[in-house]
Amino acid sequence: MDWSSNPLFATAYDLGLAWAAANPGARALPPLLFLTDPERTPEPWIQAARLPPGAGVVFRAFGRADQRAVGARLAEVCWARGLTLLVGADEELAGDLGADGLHLPERNLGQAVAVRARRPGWRLTGSAHSLAALAIAGQAGLDAALLSPVFASRSPSAGAPLGVDRFRAWTQGVGLPVYALGGVTRETAPALADSGACGLAAVGGI
Repeated sequence: MDWSSNPLFATAYDLGLAWAAANPGARALPPLLFLTDPERTPEPWIQAARLPPGAGVVFRAFGRADQRAVGARLAEVCWARGLTLLVGADEELAGDLGADGLHLPERNLGQAVAVRARRPGWRLTGSAHSLAALAIAGQAGLDAALLSPVFASRSPSAGAPLGVDRFRAWTQGVGLPVYALGGVTRETAPALADSGACGLAAVGGI
């Protein structure tokens, strides 16, 4: 699998290149993030094995009983494939799995400063669903935020879609890289080509 294999991957790669060119010296980030879900992707190592090297995975266990076994199997695939592994919300699990960092839900963005102090080498990302949350993410010193939903999403927690124009407006001047999340698929991804996103994030689209 390579970055040109489908429109979602190709758009993510181009967005990552454009972001890096416009922000020389900024910390390198995966141009594509796969977010796992116990219901929709119960065996996330299968999807991870199909990602291009250099992509990333956010392992969201959501308290599943077998999270350590699933996480360990997923981590093995990530290391073999050259993928960045982040763990959602659970700092202890991230440490136990030897993950590259932590992904914080919007309600926990305020924890970023303390996590950074304990884990200075980790990549830290966070979810945002509003302009106010994006501002908090920027103030917290996250490496990137995932703004959603850009398009209509099947996620039960998703609100009304932002659309590409509002996504672009909200991310300008926010002071940190922003991924587009929510309804991002191979069909919708090309619409984000000039959105200013640093990359794309998806669940079902991958």
